[in-house]
Amino acid sequence: APDAPKDFSCQTQDMRIVTCTWSQGGSTYLYGKMSFSLFASVPPAPFFDRSSQKMVQCTPSCSKQCACSWDIGQQRIWNVTVTVENPLGKKTATDVFNVNHRIYPTAPFQLWEKCTDTEITLHWNYQSNGIELFCQTEVLHPDGKVELHNSSDMHSPHRSVSVGGLQPYMEYTVRVRCGAAKHFWRWSEWSEARTIRTEEATPSGKLDMWREIIPVLGGRNVTLFWKQTPGFRANGRSISYEVTWEKIEDGSRPESISLSSVYNSTRIFIDKNSYKISIVAMNNVNFSLPSVLVISRDTDNSTSTFSTEELKDEQVNGTDDGIFISWKPSYIYDSYIIDWCNFPKLQPCDLQWKRFGPNTSSAVINSAAFVPGVRYNFHIYGSIANRASLLEKKTGYLRELPPVLDPIVDKVELTSNAVTLSWDSYLTNESQSGFVRGYHVYVSPLEENCSLKGSKKHILSDDSELCKYTIENPEEKRYTVEHLTSNTKYKLVVKAYTGGGETPIDDFIYIDTPYNSNMLYLLLLLVMVPTLVAAICHWKKKWVKECCCPAVPSPNKSKVLSFKEFKVRSLKTCLI
Repeated sequence: APDAPKDFSCQTQDMRIVTCTWSQGGSTYLYGKMSFSLFASVPPAPFFDRSSQKMVQCTPSCSKQCACSWDIGQQRIWNVTVTVENPLGKKTATDVFNVNHRIYPTAPFQLWEKCTDTEITLHWNYQSNGIELFCQTEVLHPDGKVELHNSSDMHSPHRSVSVGGLQPYMEYTVRVRCGAAKHFWRWSEWSEARTIRTEEATPSGKLDMWREIIPVLGGRNVTLFWKQTPGFRANGRSISYEVTWEKIEDGSRPESISLSSVYNSTRIFIDKNSYKISIVAMNNVNFSLPSVLVISRDTDNSTSTFSTEELKDEQVNGTDDGIFISWKPSYIYDSYIIDWCNFPKLQPCDLQWKRFGPNTSSAVINSAAFVPGVRYNFHIYGSIANRASLLEKKTGYLRELPPVLDPIVDKVELTSNAVTLSWDSYLTNESQSGFVRGYHVYVSPLEENCSLKGSKKHILSDDSELCKYTIENPEEKRYTVEHLTSNTKYKLVVKAYTGGGETPIDDFIYIDTPYNSNMLYLLLLLVMVPTLVAAICHWKKKWVKECCCPAVPSPNKSKVLSFKEFKVRSLKTCLI
């Protein structure tokens, strides 16, 4: 059997024709015709004259939705029954209503507008047919925000609404719909949408201006950069910029230059005097408020405690959100500025900057241009009365990577038990992909694992062992490996390491330690001296024998023991 008609309702747009609509419901899975009929009549009442009651039978038309319309004449209250039937049964739906309570107005048409820089007054026409209506205007803002504004019927075919608080020279899309003011039933369809642009006005807000100063002969080249702040609005069809600079001390005539909207920087030359530089944005209506910078006499750091040369670069670390910068605040400054280059290897660099309030002493600087392995340099300025002074310099990476290149050993000095390696040409500056923290020297004999005194064991991926020495000073580019064995082949490599580690070990240098000369001399002494002594002894054998082993005389042949001879000699002696 068929389903009962769904979403059954009746309404009128002009108080003359009533249209009833409903949905057919689900499939009955029955082949054959399904019939619809609609019967409308005036409901019975004690005060109705039955002879004047009107009855209407309407044949519906159905496609996606069924509908049936008839002329109601002067009758306002109706009882309507719709019947759907097939061979397995029939279903009905009934609606009793007052036509005055079922008004569905036609959509407004012929929209036109009058506007200023901040307000739109929208006008439209509609067919009221004597019906009192109120209308609703939808305003779509450029940022996607939607506002609804209601307006009441003034018994005129021309209606209007005023929408204020808009931005100058911006496009807004508007449309209107209406409903019965009494016994509201439903909104009409929306009118056609209309796009309206407000009038131009004076640019609002200020530009944000910054500078880069390069000393040259006779003065300074000042590159000025500017950008539109979130609070700045051009408020016009076309915009241009005017840069003005003048000496502060002598009040000389200002100089100026005008630039189109495609520019966001320019370079000017100033001498060593103090200058006031300002920039304004212009449209067809007027100028914006000026943005001002003051550049001090001679150098821009005259109010700084330290000169640019005295300031040391302090290393900073990257985080998941950017590069963390902190500085020492001072109560004398009304704001702080940090500048940097998104692409530091480009010349000239694309200078970026960010301003902070007087109570801020740290910030996370982030940019879509930041990539790991690139060193970024940051300058922190304190500003007072538009005069900026360099306070601190920072340098850091979003994330450190291993060195791009390893040290090349350009000098090797060998002894029998030591080797001295030098790599003086190795650079540790911003060309590296991380801060070079030091070096590792790896050593191993070719024929066996290393076990040198004072080293640490390092295991390679192939399970071979190396001796590892660490140099923690990146400026120390010379190292001596001691306790080597003479007449032995060794392999060595020097690796730089950063906060991102070091590259894999894959390229060695090879050395052969010479014989130990001291041992050779000792060996010669041990061999040559005994040999020489033996030869001399053989050559002077008789002399040596007499010196070392003299012959022992016989007592019987000794003259000392001859008394006679002794006596004769004694006598002779006395006679003499």
